[in-house]
Amino acid sequence: MARIMRIAIAGNIGAGKTSLTKQLSKSLKYKPYYEDVIANPYLDDFYSHMERWSFNLQIYFLNSRFKQLLDIEKSNVDVIQDRTIYEDAFIFAPNLNAMGLMPQRDYENYLSLFDTMLNLVNPPDLLVYLQSSIPNLVNKIHKRGREYEKTISIEYLSRLNERYEAWITNYDNGKLLKINVDDMDFVENKSDYESILSMIKKEL
Repeated sequence: MARIMRIAIAGNIGAGKTSLTKQLSKSLKYKPYYEDVIANPYLDDFYSHMERWSFNLQIYFLNSRFKQLLDIEKSNVDVIQDRTIYEDAFIFAPNLNAMGLMPQRDYENYLSLFDTMLNLVNPPDLLVYLQSSIPNLVNKIHKRGREYEKTISIEYLSRLNERYEAWITNYDNGKLLKINVDDMDFVENKSDYESILSMIKKEL
């Protein structure tokens, strides 16, 4: 019996995680799990008043991702996940704490909950990290035109990028494939997508 495979796509806001997840799920016949942004009741409030809603938003994402992972643990199909639970805890929450937008008390509470959850789930078989420069991220964010993302600052994206690079450098939970997408358009350019698909198949 073939082993069930689990891929996770990681990367900063605007890197192309959701688009790549959609494409790969079709090509590989994997079940996709997407980040819950449409039904998220905190996103609009968060981007207009980060300090007030940071803890609420991060708890919502953490819970949503944890429920996905529990579902994945029970599934008997190959899956691909748009963003990981690690990014919530190692990128976004500590960044908000460092910027003074999440109080230390809330941050410690958040990390305690994350540690409890982490003992109940497994890491992906392959983590695909979409590495991108800030100008590329800004261009992609503006292009897709999500209303709640219009107030995202370059400083905020830069801080996230720094944390992503530090996290990926020390990632040791399994196989890692790092892809720089600055000079790629895997949505519009078929050869760019085929190149990424080939790299992933090789790792699998």
